Amino acid sequence: MGKLGSTIGLVLLLILPFENIAQDINSLLKDAQQLESSFKEPEALQKYLDVVRAQPTNLTALIKISELYSILGKHQGSKDKMKEYYLNARTYAQKALQVNANSSDANVVMAIAMGRMALASSGDEKIKAVKDIKIYSEKSVQLDPNNFKGWHVLGKWHYEVSDLNSVEKWLVKVAYEALPKASLDEAIKFFEKSRTLNPSFLLNYLELAKCWHRKHNDKKAREFLEAMLKMPNKIGEDVSIKVKGKKLLEDYK
Repeated sequence: MGKLGSTIGLVLLLILPFENIAQDINSLLKDAQQLESSFKEPEALQKYLDVVRAQPTNLTALIKISELYSILGKHQGSKDKMKEYYLNARTYAQKALQVNANSSDANVVMAIAMGRMALASSGDEKIKAVKDIKIYSEKSVQLDPNNFKGWHVLGKWHYEVSDLNSVEKWLVKVAYEALPKASLDEAIKFFEKSRTLNPSFLLNYLELAKCWHRKHNDKKAREFLEAMLKMPNKIGEDVSIKVKGKKLLEDYK
């Protein structure tokens, strides 16, 4: 009986540390999500990083870290600092894909990271990023057709590639071995698909307004901006999106 009691005690000692770690991780994840809800992205990022330090293969945290680095990178004071954040976004997206290559969200944060890299890069680096954006965004919606972020990124790809200058188009053609089909109409279609799946995603309205402006329909562009400005903020980034929206509304009058 004494031997049995010792064995049970040993088993409990082995199990309890894992239970405590799991509780700590769940607590950290909950704290991070609450910080995000309070529009405190830098603090949320640090909490998710704490999760990964304790559990390097935590897919939820890896995806969120990548996404937050992409979001926060836009607000850095210098181009070098922006690129540093975007490189971190790509690194953590890669780690997420190593954990689960068939995660729709892991693929979409990689597409977002590459999109940010494209905006901050030039030449071959930019063209490589442009190619990867399409690959990862298409895979994200193949894996989960309800991933509104995947459809949004795909729409953004069509918007940007359809507006490349002649030199950039030549570079893209070299990278793809053929110029990929991209159109403003496809961009609108994918942005609308994203809007159907998540009507509260404000960035979609901004991008749709820009699309209709390029189609010389400023009335419709203004309608999207006016609708967006009346909607509540859901994430911290919505504040800066509305600032851009107000400026475009003035430009499109």
